[in-house]
Amino acid sequence: MAAPLQLAFVNFTKDSYIIVEGKRNADRFFIIRQGMIRISKEVQIVAEEQGDMLGPGDFFGVVSTMTGHSHIETAQAKTDVTLISVQKDQFSQLIQNNAPVAMKIIMQFSKRMRYLDEAYTRITLKHNTIQEPSHIFYIAEYYAKQNQFNQAFYAYQKYMKYCPQGGNVNDAIERLKKIAPYVNNHQKDFKPGEMVRSYTKNSIIFCEGEPGDELFIIQKGTVKIVKITENNEVLLAVLKTGDIFGEMALLESKPRAAGAVAYEDCQLMAVNRENFQQMIKAQPQLIARLTTLLAERIWFIYKQLTNTLINDPLGRMYDMLQIQMEKKKIDINAATSFAFDFGIKELINMVGFSQGEGMLVGKKLMENKCFQLLNDKIFVKDVKEVVRQNAYFHKMQQLEKSRRENRSLI
Repeated sequence: MAAPLQLAFVNFTKDSYIIVEGKRNADRFFIIRQGMIRISKEVQIVAEEQGDMLGPGDFFGVVSTMTGHSHIETAQAKTDVTLISVQKDQFSQLIQNNAPVAMKIIMQFSKRMRYLDEAYTRITLKHNTIQEPSHIFYIAEYYAKQNQFNQAFYAYQKYMKYCPQGGNVNDAIERLKKIAPYVNNHQKDFKPGEMVRSYTKNSIIFCEGEPGDELFIIQKGTVKIVKITENNEVLLAVLKTGDIFGEMALLESKPRAAGAVAYEDCQLMAVNRENFQQMIKAQPQLIARLTTLLAERIWFIYKQLTNTLINDPLGRMYDMLQIQMEKKKIDINAATSFAFDFGIKELINMVGFSQGEGMLVGKKLMENKCFQLLNDKIFVKDVKEVVRQNAYFHKMQQLEKSRRENRSLI
């Protein structure tokens, strides 16, 4: 039996600020017991799906508390409020004592993540996201054109499975016949109860748009998360041992928002809905890790969305470099060198530039003597140079904004 959980109740009067955007070292989050809270941001990139007013049962401050990053929002009391204060080290116990609260946080994080991901895709990839099984045919076509026949074979089969009456079924049948002789690694179909699964390098774990009711925990190897758009494979993330992925499809019963491919030979643990419900109480540390993972993703995508608002292309590159350092928990105030795990082409992809435009901006970046390329990866001699340059471009942006506002008043 779990020990009683001792939670603190705190009161704030109307108009009090409870958390402030940009403040670091958060050690607790809050659940509203009584009253109303308004959430705001210095720069509103996209409207919050749930609105900016929170009431009893809602929570805030979880992202910064669980990740150790700075707050991404400000919370102000719009009435006198009573809040439940939950310290970070109490979270696992909260899960054991009150599973519905944990599930509410996870579900809201999952919905928030999908909403922000769709917004980011619209802005950076310049198109609406397509998260339905019919999209799998175009994924198969992409892989076939790249002569990646194992992946194409998988995707054509999945398209026919999920869209048996689809408009491209006949084409899919013909393509399968043509590429069958070149397929040398037919992927195994795993049974629903088969929890431990092995994938060889470059095997598709699931496609964007594919229905799914499992999340995966990487036990060995690495997995890349990708989107196929405009005849290009966009790399979103490379995940390693201990990472969790695929949780949004399991939690929301919606098609996969992105694809997952074995970056190298890997072993995964598959967790379905039934097992997930059992794990909430049996393994609270895993649920706490999932919450932290979702919080990390939300923090990161907010930063990415803010990056899209920077007008100067070089300023966007400096800002993205600082975001990547903060994501890695690098002390950006220390005079130390840092080797990024990506090169110029990947940085161009991160900020959503075309390769033509991006290479010109990247050349300007590398004119800074603090930067150099080591094994095609970006290396900076002093991380404070990134911070200085980023602060400069943000200041220029603010000055330009002030000038525009002043002109509009004349």
